[in-house]
Amino acid sequence: MAKYVFVTGGVVSGLGKGIVAASLGRLLKLRGYKVAAQKFDPYMNIDPGTMNPTQHGEVFVTHDGAETDLDLGHYERFIDENLNRFSNLTSGKVFWSVLNKERNGEYLGETVQIIPHVTNEIKDFINKNADLTSADVIITEIGGTVGDIEGQAFIEAIRQFASDVGRKNCLFIHVCLVPYIGGSDEYKSKPAQHSAKELQAMGISPDIIITRSEGDCGESIRKKIALFCSVKEDCVIANTTANCLYEVPLMLHKNGLDKVVCRELGLKNKCDLAPWRAMVKDIHSRKGLIKIAIVGKYVALHDSYLSIVEALNHASYANHTNIKIDWIDSEEITKSNICQRLSDADGVLIPGGFGTRGTEGMIEACRYARENSIPYFGICLGMQIAVIEYARHVAGIENATSGEFKKDGSHVIDLMPDQNGKIIGGTMRLGAYPCAIKEGTRMFSAYGSPLIEERHRHRYEFNNEFRTRLSDAGLIISGTSPDERIVETVETSSDGFFIGVQFHPEFTSRPNKPNPLFSEFIKASLEFNGKKHKI
Repeated sequence: MAKYVFVTGGVVSGLGKGIVAASLGRLLKLRGYKVAAQKFDPYMNIDPGTMNPTQHGEVFVTHDGAETDLDLGHYERFIDENLNRFSNLTSGKVFWSVLNKERNGEYLGETVQIIPHVTNEIKDFINKNADLTSADVIITEIGGTVGDIEGQAFIEAIRQFASDVGRKNCLFIHVCLVPYIGGSDEYKSKPAQHSAKELQAMGISPDIIITRSEGDCGESIRKKIALFCSVKEDCVIANTTANCLYEVPLMLHKNGLDKVVCRELGLKNKCDLAPWRAMVKDIHSRKGLIKIAIVGKYVALHDSYLSIVEALNHASYANHTNIKIDWIDSEEITKSNICQRLSDADGVLIPGGFGTRGTEGMIEACRYARENSIPYFGICLGMQIAVIEYARHVAGIENATSGEFKKDGSHVIDLMPDQNGKIIGGTMRLGAYPCAIKEGTRMFSAYGSPLIEERHRHRYEFNNEFRTRLSDAGLIISGTSPDERIVETVETSSDGFFIGVQFHPEFTSRPNKPNPLFSEFIKASLEFNGKKHKI
């Protein structure tokens, strides 16, 4: 029978429940177990797809096309397993499903209530994920903090679930803050005690408590938490701030997390940490520094581009170089300041986004990179920007634009035919699609294969009416759908790196297996940096 681990949080949000869940997943995988992960978000949106990234961070897209919470990106990067549509559940999705069943008469006239109908829907979601993945261990993170009114149904559902599968097959981990008070020079355990008490009042006694603190809060504090929260002393695990995200599994292993989890769940395999230790050692052995400019419209919250940042980091590990990211708000870029803003960049990356705001600044950044042979990498909207810029300044289509930006003009980017008239939520081209790559191109050199598969999230595309004109002007269509109908990637014939892709390669990057395009981009940026210093 599968084992189930539920991760809750208390005191404040943003403590790193997702990193704890992802790190535990990696440790259990290193013990030879198949692991699946999922995230329950209490907000009322059906999914994060229509949410502004500056409020909730990036939208992570799964292989099967679900728009999900950014924590799923952490799960995939740490566990190295493709997640699915049952990996993210929101209150909105739960209530939507329950109310549709009620309208369809599936409850046979019953009074529909939180218990049992909503809680049963949540439990059914856990079981469907277990059935689909056939995992040995399913790790489920409950978003928000214990005590939030919108999260009560989820807490009740996992309480019931533990009774359904038996406590020997279920484990509760509670992550809580242990703050440091500078005035008295001491860590305080009371917030953790009250948080655990709140959880116990809802019928769940945590088996393991993770203490989140900047430094080591000390054994005496952990013993105090164990005593007042009715937890075994070795089940209070310290989680302190690490220098690198990927050190966390090693730290939690050293502090005994996977050992006590396996003991409590009756799992016995030994943990082989050698590959992960070697990767972390490589991370710390990098030399030199290159500067990558990310020119976007959501830079106020860096989590808006979390997977891109991580993919850049992964590529920097493979290329043995450190990177510094220069965050540039595209709304602030003009023709008069572009040289000042990008003159010291070793590479320019324009990420995805929606709407017209800041796009003219992106076009200026793209033009500056192309004309000065700075490595350019355009992702989704970034590819569309590259096409528009090339159309305007090389192909001579002065009014080139996107149908998303302006009604008038030459729409070198326009709605996909099957997107006309569709509502916004969940109706884009989503998930993994194949891409046929033309031999002899930089794309082919990066992937080394004539056919790849990457994840998409868009409703606008390259307008085929302009394909011949742009190709005649020198723009290379290096990747298309297998039937050649949809343009997937573009590049230029110059020796430098200038690539735009309609898909999101960042979603498939892993710390020990960087995405090929990001590796090539960082390699080109490193070479560009070397040429600058030779001059």
